[in-house]
Amino acid sequence: MTVLTRPDGPQAEDVRVSRRTVGALGGLLFGGYAVAALAQEAHPITTSGEGLVEETVRYSSPDGFELPAFVARPQGEGPFPLIVVVSEIFGVHEYIRDVCRRLAREGYAAIAPAFFVRVEDPAPLSDVGRIMQIVSEAKYEQVMGDIAATLDWASRQGWAGEGKAGITGFCWGGKVVWQACARFAAFGAGAAWYGRLAPSPDASTEQIASGRPWPVDLAEDLKSPVLGLYGGRDQGIPLPSVEAMRANLARAGQSGSEIVLYPDAPHGFHADYRPSYRQADAVDGWRKMLALFSKTLKS
Repeated sequence: MTVLTRPDGPQAEDVRVSRRTVGALGGLLFGGYAVAALAQEAHPITTSGEGLVEETVRYSSPDGFELPAFVARPQGEGPFPLIVVVSEIFGVHEYIRDVCRRLAREGYAAIAPAFFVRVEDPAPLSDVGRIMQIVSEAKYEQVMGDIAATLDWASRQGWAGEGKAGITGFCWGGKVVWQACARFAAFGAGAAWYGRLAPSPDASTEQIASGRPWPVDLAEDLKSPVLGLYGGRDQGIPLPSVEAMRANLARAGQSGSEIVLYPDAPHGFHADYRPSYRQADAVDGWRKMLALFSKTLKS
């Protein structure tokens, strides 16, 4: 098992993967959860697909890659408001698919693009070093191109609403939410779960450059309100960066955006398949996210 305590992957001391642990996880692994992060004691939330339409689709991204994506939506013609779901570093595994089902049960059409599979699907891997190599290949322009392709494909589906879309993401995907809401006017709101906001204090010049644009520099560019959900005990997102983001949002007049800090929550507090899960904070953050999406996408 990997104890993931940082937004862009673990340090060496976080890694706790062994054959014994993987063997003990049995059915959950067969259920499609990320091998490198699944807790032995996990009891993840499982959402029934009854009454929903679930499918894996493919569409062309700007670079010509046929991008796979998981879709969950209510049965019927719709149209349903669209929400793009951006995964953590482990890709589109069962936790992300279940998030899509949860949103579909709230009346949304949820779509989770598989950003990393140009290189390799990270979900079945236990080698965290290899996972981080895969993730590092998903550069900003590729990811934004994949999101543009996702919005374009969805716009041609009869079940997708014609209004603004929403976007939510976790960990790596939380940073993408800030970037996408600054890039695309098509989004009416975003919910960023513990995405890195600024380079770490010890980041190299190369790491700083490769991570741009950083959310802390994007406050003035946001085209829609963003709800940031962060943990006070997140080892990879220092509180000064959270406060800097708050200050920049206020300075930019982004009154619709908000950062909620859960003082005792670690990184990954919504990930119910990992030991970082904190039920009360996860439930509260989910409630706040749904309230934002209801206000901005359903009115």
